[in-house]
Amino acid sequence: MDKIFSARLDEAVIRRIAALAQRLGTSKKAVVEGAVWMYAESVNARENVDVFDQTSGAWQRQESPSQTVKKARQAFHIAMKRHAARAYVDADVVCKRAW
Repeated sequence: MDKIFSARLDEAVIRRIAALAQRLGTSKKAVVEGAVWMYAESVNARENVDVFDQTSGAWQRQESPSQTVKKARQAFHIAMKRHAARAYVDADVVCKRAW
């Protein structure tokens, strides 16, 4: 999802973004996003940063993968039963109204 971001920039930078976007045939948003990604990559390469060390660590779970899968499947099945029960009740109400 895109969000609005506001910043005060030097007019020369704004003109350069606009000129680059026009030359590349893309939006100013794409130019800024690309520049940020490229800058982040250069900083990571320069500092030899390991992305996995700085992320949330979701892969380092206390439970085994099979336990994670089991919990996810249980949640899915519960949701499907709830959905199916509601659909069955709705269909039953519709049938009763028709008679």
